[in-house]
Amino acid sequence: MALAESQQLDLVEVSPTAVPPVCRIMDYGKFKYQQSKKQQEAKKKQVQVQLKEVKLRPKTDEHDLQFKIKHVRRFLEEGNKAKVTVVFRGREITHMDLGQSALDKFAAELQDIALIEVKQKMEGRSMFMIVAPKTKTK
Repeated sequence: MALAESQQLDLVEVSPTAVPPVCRIMDYGKFKYQQSKKQQEAKKKQVQVQLKEVKLRPKTDEHDLQFKIKHVRRFLEEGNKAKVTVVFRGREITHMDLGQSALDKFAAELQDIALIEVKQKMEGRSMFMIVAPKTKTK
């Protein structure tokens, strides 16, 4: 401790569980500052993946489906996940096969750039699936 005080630095215990305990002479304030800067840099490089949603109806026409597929393709290329939802209203709930065929069409059109993360699932009066971009392996 006298050696650390003579150099106007701090005596920091690095590994208290070791036998004997390991200590280091350093400027503790500067050390904490550098650690916080490293953490901030790591946060900057993080990528936030968002979940974008596209809603359909069972009777959605072919052209409109292609338009929505183009939107989902763009979402996936940006690195986001996409949730494709088919909403059933009124008596449409009896024709779930139309909703399933729409989601199957989405899956077939996007199979080159997307992985199906969550298969077709019913939740209340809507059926949905979640697609994620394929990871680029180099």
